[in-house]
Amino acid sequence: MTDTGFERKLILFLRLCLGWTFFYASTHQIFVPGWSVSGFLESTKTFHWLFAPLAGPATAPILTVLVEYGHLLIGLSLIFGFMVRISSFFGILLMLLYWMAHMNFPYISNHLNFIVDEHVIDGGVLALLMVKRAGHVCGLDAWAEKLPLFSRPGILRWTVA
Repeated sequence: MTDTGFERKLILFLRLCLGWTFFYASTHQIFVPGWSVSGFLESTKTFHWLFAPLAGPATAPILTVLVEYGHLLIGLSLIFGFMVRISSFFGILLMLLYWMAHMNFPYISNHLNFIVDEHVIDGGVLALLMVKRAGHVCGLDAWAEKLPLFSRPGILRWTVA
């Protein structure tokens, strides 16, 4: 865990900002009637062969729920500092998928983003949060680590350690 007060404040700031970003995205997905991942997946360019089949009627409803509630759970996890490592891991995977889906190689989203865009930066910040044990900085991970459920070696311990 970090030692300096400034570093701890910066880690908390980054964790809360990314948590809010994920949480706010989920509110626009969960509470908008008829929102679906289909439109986004069908408009991909560089990896269209990978993403377009996922927009079909069999997979789109499942992916829509996963994206909506994935954003919500990642956001809440980061905001409350609980299980930050696992939520950061899934957040990195999501950012990688968004980066690929927005790509019109070598540009991302538009001609102003050459290879790197906000998804790469967000993924890097999430990796930093994992390494720095950000859930221990004014978060619930420090408390949860002491509970018997999380004190035994294994994946649950890793999520809050």
